[in-house]
Order: sequence, then C-alpha cells, then structure tokens
Amino acid sequence: MISKTARANLALSLAAVFWGVTFIFQREAMAHLTPLAYGGIRFTVGALALLPFALPRALKLAGSADDAAKMLRGWLCGGLISGGFIFAGASFQQYGLLWTTAGKAGFITSLYVVLAPLILRLAGQKISPGEAAGIALAVGGLYLLSFTGGFSPAPGDGLVLIGAFIWAGHILALSWLSPRMDSLVLGAGQALVCGLMGLAAAAAMDQWPSRAALAAAWFDILWGGLFSVTLGFTCQVIGQKDAKPVPAAIIMQMEAVVAAVAGWLFLNEVMTPRMLTGAVVMLAGMMISQLWPIMTRNSRDWKAPPA
Repeated sequence: MISKTARANLALSLAAVFWGVTFIFQREAMAHLTPLAYGGIRFTVGALALLPFALPRALKLAGSADDAAKMLRGWLCGGLISGGFIFAGASFQQYGLLWTTAGKAGFITSLYVVLAPLILRLAGQKISPGEAAGIALAVGGLYLLSFTGGFSPAPGDGLVLIGAFIWAGHILALSWLSPRMDSLVLGAGQALVCGLMGLAAAAAMDQWPSRAALAAAWFDILWGGLFSVTLGFTCQVIGQKDAKPVPAAIIMQMEAVVAAVAGWLFLNEVMTPRMLTGAVVMLAGMMISQLWPIMTRNSRDWKAPPA
C-alpha cells in the first residue's frame, strides 16, 4: 500500500505539472485579457467546477445545524486566508511581469523555496541538513534554468519579490489548514475567494473584458480554471495535508522545469544545455530532500554484525 508521504509527494508533483503546463495558456491569454480579469475568471471557473463535489462533502461532514454553522465559519475563514494569499501573490507577480523579464520573475517567485524555511526558522523550527541541501540545489538549478545573462535589477523585481513572500505564506498557511479541513472544501473555498477578489478588482479598475476578448481566450480560461485551479491547487491542498512545508516547497518548485519543457515543446522556445543542467540540479535537490529522512533513519537503525 502506498504511504501517506508518497501520496503527498505525488499530489504535489501533479500540481507542479498542471501549473507548469498552464504557463503556456497564461501567456496566450494575456494577449486578450488583463491579469486581474484572467485571474478572476479562471479561479471562478475552477471554483464552480469544484463546488458540485465540495458541497455534498461539506453537508455530509456538517451533521447537526449547530455543527454546520461552526464548520461553515471555519471553512469561510480558511478560504479567506488561503484564497487571499493566492490572490495577492498572483497579483504582485503578474504586475511585476510588466516591468521585468519572465526568467527573472520565475526565479524570484520561486525563492519561496528559501523564504518558507526562513520564516519557519525565525519561528523556531529546525531545518534538516537534507532540506538545506535540497534548498541550495533547487535555487542553484533554478538560476541555471532561468538566466542566460546577468542579473540586473528591474523596477518589477520588487513587486515579484513581495509576491514570493506571499507565496511562502500561502504554503505555510496550507500546512496548518490542510490537516484540519476537508481538501475539496478548502480547495473550492480558496478558489472561490480568489476568483471573486479578482473579478471585483477587475471591475473596480475598469478592466472587465469584452465579449470578443472572452471568445478569443475561452480555451485559455478553461484550461487555466480546470487544470491549474480545480486540479492543481486542489492537489496542493491534498499534498500538504501530509507533507512538511520545506519538502513541499521544493517539489512545487518543479513547476519551473515543467514550464520550460512545455515552452520548448509547444511554443518553440529554446532549451539550452545550461537549462537542462539546471533542471537536473533541481531534480537532484528534490530527491535529496525526500531521501534524507530515509537515509538518516536507516543509518540510525543499522547495527554492526557481531564479531
């Protein structure tokens, strides 16, 4: 029987795959929609796809009317916290992309793999040597994957860095929320909150798309809503139910590798030897972080044979 850790790693890996492939459709959608409009619509689509599965589970878990009211308050708070993190992180990232390159934005955003452990360390939680090595390899590999030239500051870098802190906060929030809530209910709640925030912001800033724009981007919206939100973010919730925050962050960082490969396959983007090396280094970091507990446990359990 597959272990809880293996199931969690599989769910997080699937999330990284869905998000990485969706990068193609996000880029195509920006030709027709603003970041706020696209985010609001796709997250609302993802939430609507989850609600038919989440609502029956919520009613079944609620039991009595008093219990239902208490659980509803808990789910509402969980959805607001997690969905608020997603909306804020995605917004800072998308607007930062207006004034910086995609490669730098991807690198800076993925610094959540360092920021999440740093926040945990400041809170008093120790980081294992295997996790530290995995973080170092993940960041080094991502640099090789993302950059072909030097790192010169750009006006949008600060906005993307703020987004990276927010994504780190989202990972830590889910690590606390996921074991305490039903995965589908939490997934639907955070998607609905993020979607409604995006729609409200787009309307308030007069960025509501025309019918022609929606018609041109309908496939990008459906893919982003169903695969990135319905499947991707729900897989993250499921995975973080049994995964520690640091290994989870390292696994989800593989989104950058998937995005690079997808861009090479479908958008005719170049995949250089340097980028391939970066992808291999990132995979090595992920493997070390996952295998370290097994190796250290085996070394503790090993006993020398009698003379």
